[in-house]
Amino acid sequence: MKTPAQQTVTFGGRFAREFREMAIPWRAEEAPDPQLLMLNEPLAIELGLDPAFLRSSEGLLLLIGSQVPSDATPVAQAYAGHQFGWYAPRLGDGRALLLGEIAHADGRLRDVHLKGSGRTPFARGGDGWAVVGPMLREYLVSEAMHALGIPTTRSLAVVATGRPVQRETVLPGAVLTRIASSHVRVGSFQYARATGDIGLVRRLAEYAITRHYPAAGETENPYFALFQSVLAAQASLVAQWMLVGFVHGVMNTDNMTISGETIDYGPCAFMEAFDPAAVYSSIDEGGRYAYGNQPVVAEWNLARLAESLLPFLHDDQEKAVELAVESLGEFRRQYSAAWSEGMLAKLGLQDGLDGDVTSPLLDDLVAVLWTGRVDYTSFFRSLGKAARGQAEPVRGLFPDPAAFDAWAERWRALSPDADAMDRVNPVYIPRNHLVEEALAAATGGDLDPLHRLLVAVTNPYDERPGLERYAAGAPEDFGTYRTFCGT
Repeated sequence: MKTPAQQTVTFGGRFAREFREMAIPWRAEEAPDPQLLMLNEPLAIELGLDPAFLRSSEGLLLLIGSQVPSDATPVAQAYAGHQFGWYAPRLGDGRALLLGEIAHADGRLRDVHLKGSGRTPFARGGDGWAVVGPMLREYLVSEAMHALGIPTTRSLAVVATGRPVQRETVLPGAVLTRIASSHVRVGSFQYARATGDIGLVRRLAEYAITRHYPAAGETENPYFALFQSVLAAQASLVAQWMLVGFVHGVMNTDNMTISGETIDYGPCAFMEAFDPAAVYSSIDEGGRYAYGNQPVVAEWNLARLAESLLPFLHDDQEKAVELAVESLGEFRRQYSAAWSEGMLAKLGLQDGLDGDVTSPLLDDLVAVLWTGRVDYTSFFRSLGKAARGQAEPVRGLFPDPAAFDAWAERWRALSPDADAMDRVNPVYIPRNHLVEEALAAATGGDLDPLHRLLVAVTNPYDERPGLERYAAGAPEDFGTYRTFCGT
């Protein structure tokens, strides 16, 4: 019987082998004093990894990429991207590495990927490091998103490196081990297309079809079916973001996955007071990626993917453009349908109700929430109590509840299902003041607040005694919230 330290880990290297034009072999930097901060044991088991091994000295070296199997080929992936609308032809993994692919319990492959593993040829002047706070933020928020049922990359581990990293102050360094269905992005296709090698674009599309949308490969035009599949996945994903009040913060095309998973939890946040213009990223001065702009930005990003795939949508370029435009027109319909269905579920109403009744109800609700600047998460959870006849908790959220009362009368007439509401409206989200509190403590060496917050947000729908502070909004003295990308 093998001891934990003897576990054999095998990484597939299909991307590294097949896309040498987009993958630079590279090694992670050594860490002076690696110390495990967080380990996602359930995820490790799903990946066939022994948590005891990962906690060992050999396991830690694997998690930070310092010691990988002899047949593994870690690579820094190349991609392009529109960043805040401006095209950058060569971005890539500046401080990250793809270690390879590993089989998940569901039989499908997952990428094992590092953040903060050192400078690569794509570093663009950066130091290649990451620090404890932002890496723990990604761990916390991605696992909260997973618990909410929203497609996302996952976090396997965060390891402190023992390396001091200079930011505005000197902070402790860390590496995040991330798991994803793949790291192929819209920006990957932009990069491939920009090389002028149409064969590379075709191979990348075929890889994406095989990896994510095998049914598309059975259609008459697999590349068009791929585009339609990505569009549908992103329409659903962004609708789910909007339904829980999640603000991604940096929806560049290099941060939009082909798989439809949420990726890159840098300047992200959960909206508290309802406001379509809510922006939390310190670098989004123009509000391009504000909460209410996310569906529009997603459609814009998908148009860039369509441009990259255009030669494969149809032999005739004009017809290819027509197909792309027609498909992009479907995005708004699909997004709106997913959002409306989800919002009706949050209100405890059946999807089959008369649209002439429900559409104005939803529109008026948005207006009521916006005018009242009501805490978004608390409103929907308290509304479940109102469906049981306890209206005061939700009324108390409004400075002037008159408009809510008029709306609620119409809503109650449709017989909402309170139990169904509690199944889709979380009690606990990673509230911004609690996230900052936990990350500040963790940076100073105290992980207890982070563990307590994780207990709440990874079981978000079940209200539990003793966790009241995790359901409450920010104190008045918390002030204007701003997040940073951590580089």
